[in-house]
Amino acid sequence: MKEYKRKSVLIFILLFFSIGIVSGTEAAVKKQKEKNFAIQWLNQPEVVKKFGKTSDAIWSYAELGMQEFKSSKLLAQTLDQAGFTVEMGVAGIPTSFIASYGSGSPVIGILGEYDALPMLSQKGRVPRKDPIIEGAPGHGCGHNTMGTAAAAAAIAVKQVMDKYGIEGTIKVFGSPAEETLISRPYMVRAGIFQNVDVVIDNHNSSSLSTGYGTSGNAMFSTVFTFKGTTSHGASPWTAKSALDAIEIMNVATNYLREHLYFTYRLHYVITEGGEAPNVVPDTSRVWYFVRNSDSRVEEMHQRVINCAKAGALATGTEVKFRVLSAIHQKNSNKVLAQIIQKNIKWIGMPEWTEEENEFAKALQKELGKTEEGMPTEVNEIRNYNEQRFVGGGSSDVAEVSRVVPTATLRFPGRVPGTISHHWSAVASNYGSTAWKGLNTGAKVMAATAIDLYLNQEILTKIKQEFEAYEKEHPYESFLPENSKPPLDLNKELMEKWRPKMEKHYIEVSN
Repeated sequence: MKEYKRKSVLIFILLFFSIGIVSGTEAAVKKQKEKNFAIQWLNQPEVVKKFGKTSDAIWSYAELGMQEFKSSKLLAQTLDQAGFTVEMGVAGIPTSFIASYGSGSPVIGILGEYDALPMLSQKGRVPRKDPIIEGAPGHGCGHNTMGTAAAAAAIAVKQVMDKYGIEGTIKVFGSPAEETLISRPYMVRAGIFQNVDVVIDNHNSSSLSTGYGTSGNAMFSTVFTFKGTTSHGASPWTAKSALDAIEIMNVATNYLREHLYFTYRLHYVITEGGEAPNVVPDTSRVWYFVRNSDSRVEEMHQRVINCAKAGALATGTEVKFRVLSAIHQKNSNKVLAQIIQKNIKWIGMPEWTEEENEFAKALQKELGKTEEGMPTEVNEIRNYNEQRFVGGGSSDVAEVSRVVPTATLRFPGRVPGTISHHWSAVASNYGSTAWKGLNTGAKVMAATAIDLYLNQEILTKIKQEFEAYEKEHPYESFLPENSKPPLDLNKELMEKWRPKMEKHYIEVSN
């Protein structure tokens, strides 16, 4: 009798686990089926070509931050024609947009960027410096691929939602002026990320990777304007030079470097300093980026302000300053990054042609780098908290990460060894490698979004991690209340270059 009971219990246990295994397998197969549909849709040659040409068109527009009128319009039209509802000009920025599809929760957002950089004009797929127009802008950070990858991923998710009846909302947040870190702080302040459950960010790279934890620098972007009195250069004793005030300020900040913590970064350009040597300037402007960790950046910014006041005091001029933008350090969600990493390994690297590898090697040779060709292996997930913080770059994605759980996918396409914000990056952010890279990024993002729609447990864990971090680090914007988006930023530069660049535009039809 005891033996019979033992056998009965054993049979029950085996049956219980077998049902669980079958049930779990069926769920996994169902989810994989839906993800496979998204991948199949993105694999279609006409889809690869459509988004590849969209990316190349934005590459050719090369519009600077806050002036991305053609680039944002092209992406917005692409999403509109795919069935998304598009709202332009969000947060008071004409070139920003939100494209939405579906209804209810969960609400998954994808970030997209599309601004270029000044002075980086370069012919695509040419492995040596060869500007299209000397001095004109160029896409040296790959934002042409990033906004496009976001749109492609969202439209792929829409296909899956329609076919399988998935409930929820997918949104693309078109985000201008990332290079000057402007749009996201104002978008956050406008509340457009309220009720968004998770945000997937993406960035052009030579790797296929992701990571979690705290990274990058917090930053203040500030313009200082000095007002003085003009006079003839031959009788300067009657003047108060606004340019002298900037010179003194800059000397003071350069001496200040010795006394700042080693993680700081400080950069400036004089944007207005007079027009003729024999006329003492009565107006001058200098634009500063002040970067450090969240805990140090405000103090550092105040010390730079004091240097500006010193310049004004020494020259008898007046100084005013305008904070264009201010952001925190980025905190990437570990659970979300792990889901992205799982899909990175599932999707894998694109297959590169011999011609693509030869171009990569030629460009690497030109730069004095190892001639390894295009990347072949995916990266392991990175824990940024294990790395000693020594400063570095900044991104206004950081501001989103402080109000919504966020993680970033870095997708390939750029030749390894190329330099960010450099002609070599512009050369490789165009053409077939860029097409394949953004398509790979779109696949990983679409698969990740589908995982989030189909697994409430993952969403719960993501939110729990986010809430625990924010409890320890309560969010408060660095952006002054009176700050407004600088809509005129880069306007004169684009008015100068656009007529010369128009003949080189790549137009696409949706």
